[in-house]
Amino acid sequence: MADMLDPVDVEEVEREICRLPDVEIVRIVADHTGRVTEVHVVAHGSKHPKQIARDVQSVALASFGLELDRRTISVVQLGDTDGEIDTDDRSEAGEGNAPRPVIERVAVQTAGVRADVTVGLRLGDDEAEGRAEGSAAAATRHRLIARAAVDALRALVPEADALDVDGAQILRVGTYDVAVVTLVHVAARSEQVLSGSAMVTRGHDTQAVVRAVLDATNRRLGALGHPPPAGAR
Repeated sequence: MADMLDPVDVEEVEREICRLPDVEIVRIVADHTGRVTEVHVVAHGSKHPKQIARDVQSVALASFGLELDRRTISVVQLGDTDGEIDTDDRSEAGEGNAPRPVIERVAVQTAGVRADVTVGLRLGDDEAEGRAEGSAAAATRHRLIARAAVDALRALVPEADALDVDGAQILRVGTYDVAVVTLVHVAARSEQVLSGSAMVTRGHDTQAVVRAVLDATNRRLGALGHPPPAGAR
């Protein structure tokens, strides 16, 4: 099957993709059936992330006959000066000059064994604040941050009302810490999993988790309310 991968081949595919001159690190995530669900790429900033994603698709297809869905590929770019270029934060405008949410603030307050997370987002002239409360345990902290970010998104983007957080964690990839978030969009007769990632810079893991949520949803929320075209998988 085109998007299936035997578990023993994951590292081989990652090594081949890392031979691309712009790619620094690749992490491929597959489910128990071998189906690729996430491809996280850390790359240099010399190419547009869309082109890097196309290069990754081309290598996977040409070398292994593996068709990767573009929506599973998340690209984070490293800059030359401060360590990172986040393609969703460089400008509020996205494809077709459509504005995208940007981060205003992230706050985590802990009282005893409970944590209260507040995330402020802005979309154009509109601002919204999302909140999430729960255990202060380290294992759940990043998920609370992602939940607060999604809560803020719901006030700004109508389609976000159908989103829920599946998981959020900080992974060590090579010599870098990367925030990885998975979201679930629930429609009337289907569920779609979205994934996003963002580099942790200067120890700001809270900001990275929110950026990973935006990476998972930017360019995608508007399309989720529409059925896929005929023949699409």
